[in-house]
Amino acid sequence: MLRILRITNRQIQGWERAGLIPVAEHYSFSDLLTFKKLRDLRAKRVRPAVILKSLQEMRLASGMTNPLVEASIFSSRNRLVFRHHGKAVEPIAGQFVMDFDESMEKVSVAGNTARSASSKVETLRGSETVSDLFARGVALEENPATHSEAIALYKKVLELEPLHAAAHINLGTLYYNHHDFSRAEISYRLAIAADPRYALAYFDLGNVLDETGRLSDAVKSYQTAIVLTPTYADAHYNLALAFEKLKQPRKALLHWRAYIKLDSIGPWAAHARAQISKILGQEPLKVITRRGKAS
Repeated sequence: MLRILRITNRQIQGWERAGLIPVAEHYSFSDLLTFKKLRDLRAKRVRPAVILKSLQEMRLASGMTNPLVEASIFSSRNRLVFRHHGKAVEPIAGQFVMDFDESMEKVSVAGNTARSASSKVETLRGSETVSDLFARGVALEENPATHSEAIALYKKVLELEPLHAAAHINLGTLYYNHHDFSRAEISYRLAIAADPRYALAYFDLGNVLDETGRLSDAVKSYQTAIVLTPTYADAHYNLALAFEKLKQPRKALLHWRAYIKLDSIGPWAAHARAQISKILGQEPLKVITRRGKAS
């Protein structure tokens, strides 16, 4: 790891002390991309405390297991913004970012030397690793014109590592965005089979089930995502929408309220508040308080 990434043992020990990586005697090839991202963030003078907090908040908000690998990262003025599934999020502030600052720079997957998305990153033993292929797939997702290339790369990753849950997720999302819901569903279910505690997989599966009219199944999938990650704001939002479609406003109300506690500003929070006001204004609905009494 030291030789390939041109880092020092002291750097690794510092990341361990900061809680950015677990203390370990050995590292696998799959750790390579995580270390690359950390190296590049520190090279841009992003403080370890900011990296750690951003990763913690992103995990809670999105259901991702390893945001360093599963999302594109941009850094500017000692802050991090993650782009995932078409959204740009600054996790510490809990805000969606509409446009990136001109000064914001994408963290290079390949290291200090800038390369195009279609070129090969650092290689190991003469060929690209699974992590390299996955990283190139993530980069290619940024441009709709290269989605077919991203799909091909994720398929290659899954040929080499069939239980790569994140690759199943990203492949499913590409299918979903192109309205190929049957293939998207297969990919999300394979991600769940590979990692049954992957909250993002249940959330994405819920979106497919909702899109294809299977609302009851979608509700179960969203609920599982929330059980795994109670602070998963988007899962609360979509679950509330699903309950409204099922004409269950009282259940929807619980999740609208949960959502605005997790995301109190922005257009989605405004919509959630509007739905809360609408539900509370309905008759003869009686809202159950925490004390168990009807108001």
